[in-house]
This record gives sequence, structure tokens and C-alpha cells, in this order.
Amino acid sequence: MVLQNFIVFEGIDGAGTSTQIEILRAKKEAEDFLFTSEPTSGPTGKFLRQMLKGDFPVTNESAAYLFAADRSEHIGGKLVIENQNQLVTGIAEACKSGRKVVSDRYFFSSLAYQSISCPPSVPRLLNSNFPLPALLFYFDIQAKDSLARLGNREYREIYEKEDYLNKVVKNYKEIIQEYPASSGMKTVLIDAKKSKKEIAALIWAEISSLK
Repeated sequence: MVLQNFIVFEGIDGAGTSTQIEILRAKKEAEDFLFTSEPTSGPTGKFLRQMLKGDFPVTNESAAYLFAADRSEHIGGKLVIENQNQLVTGIAEACKSGRKVVSDRYFFSSLAYQSISCPPSVPRLLNSNFPLPALLFYFDIQAKDSLARLGNREYREIYEKEDYLNKVVKNYKEIIQEYPASSGMKTVLIDAKKSKKEIAALIWAEISSLK
């Protein structure tokens, strides 16, 4: 099932998804859009962010279940909006009301990251019933280039290691190929090394044509 009006940005850390979402958020034409991210800013999402920092180690399988639980509320929970356009939960409700929702990450991240550290069948089963977005932007970048962009950030998340991210990039590309145009989701591959201006123009052109 495809959730109309739902737009997802995917890519490894440093690919530029967050930067492009902020550019989109600043556009006057997008003032009625809602913006969100995963993990969410809800209780489970907050725990996951601490886990990603390494503060609360959990087993790989437990992490997969936690991400899925957070995503379930993100999609099907009550519509909660903060600061005018920041969605916490309730993507389905918002999209069905006609508002476009833009998310930084979705279940593709779980399939790409967690399939390395636990049996791939676990994240696949946990995420099998979530709807597809109408539009998926995948930011393609090599792990070494993404890590160079992160530079001397205050902290690194537990997955931010070059050998691990190389596997994640490989997984992303394989996963995306599983969803052809016939799935109802449009996938747009973005060369993340292009200029911010070029990427922003491409993104807006695709969103503007979304029916």
C-alpha cells in the first residue's frame, strides 16, 4: 500500500538529507508541509537516540523491535504537531487530511542498517506491514565521503564506521531495487555530491509534480 502525500528522504549520515529538508522547510511554497524524522521525538524515539549514542546498549534484535515500535506510532498514532509544522506522530492521519509529510528516514533505514547486525528476516518481518511513501529520495554517497562531511562532530553514532556504512550503502541499493515503479512508489536517486542548489531544485521539481 502507498500512502499518498508521504515523502521520504533516505541515505547514510552525512549524505545531506537533513540539509535538504531544512532547505525545503524554508520554502514559502512548503509552508503547509509537515516535517518529521526517525527515530521520532516521542518516548521510544528519544530512547533510541540515546541508544544510537551508545548510552544504552541493547541487543541488535531488541533495537529492531524498538525501531519498529517507534515507527508504528509514527505512522498510525494520534496526530501530534509541535512548533506549527513539526510532526511527532500521526503520519497517516496527516496525509489522509491532504497535507504533505516529509520524513528524514523510514523503514528503508531499518532494512539497510539492521540487516547487517541481526538476521535480515527480523527487520523485514517487523516492517512488512508499513505503507510505502508516494515519493522516496535516496541520497547516493560513498561511506568515506559521508564520514568526511561529518568531520569532528561532537559524537559519532554507533553505526558511523566506514566498513559498516559500506555494507549499509550496498543494502540500500539492493532494497530500493525491490520496489519498482509498479509498486506505486516513485524512487528518485540523487547524486549527493552535487551542489545543494542543484539537489534542492531537483527535489522541488519532483515534489511539485506529485499528485
